[in-house]
Amino acid sequence: MLRISVLLLSLLFALGCQNDFRQNIEEKTKPVKQPQRQNRPKIVAFGDSLTAGFGLSESESYPYLLQKKLDAEGYNYEVINAGISGDTTQGGLERIDWSLEDDSVEILILALGGNDLLRAVPPSKMKKNLAEIIKRAKSKGVKVLLCGMLAPPTMGQEYQREFNNVFPDLADEYKIAYMPFLLEGVALNKELNQADGIHPNAEGMKVMTENIYRHLKPLLEKR
Repeated sequence: MLRISVLLLSLLFALGCQNDFRQNIEEKTKPVKQPQRQNRPKIVAFGDSLTAGFGLSESESYPYLLQKKLDAEGYNYEVINAGISGDTTQGGLERIDWSLEDDSVEILILALGGNDLLRAVPPSKMKKNLAEIIKRAKSKGVKVLLCGMLAPPTMGQEYQREFNNVFPDLADEYKIAYMPFLLEGVALNKELNQADGIHPNAEGMKVMTENIYRHLKPLLEKR
């Protein structure tokens, strides 16, 4: 069970949506840093501002923290930060082939959908985009961890239901690993978020990293 109420989610979005939307539009124009290629299998962290580490240093972003954790536990992977602030599932679909072009990519952490929600993109369209991303990853033999988001009741009951069902439905359909809520334990906690109330601060990123790692670990191999 997710330990967060729809009432609190509603408050979160009411306070933060407009500010986040404006910030994301501005940030999306910034290019992604090119990773240093190493002779190790790759994990591509594919997402938006929550992946890119909006408002934080590179060393505070979850892909960086995940790399440190993998190294400490003896896993021989290189984590690639393929997050772009402001990105939507449509934007992700347009760049997924480039992100997976390296044959050494073995795992895709797919964390998109929050900006679709802010733009009220129809859940059916979002689902179609995510499904295509998943299919392209699986066609290359890449394992997928799908990270879900939740819509607040302010979006309307029907939209909320359809949006929230997209992620578990895709996980079931394509038989992929699934994390129900990317911000579990972080959302609405002032001590774990930046001033905008949406993006995790450095401490919040540590919590998010631990949550992701817990769902990622079954996909990992030691070699």
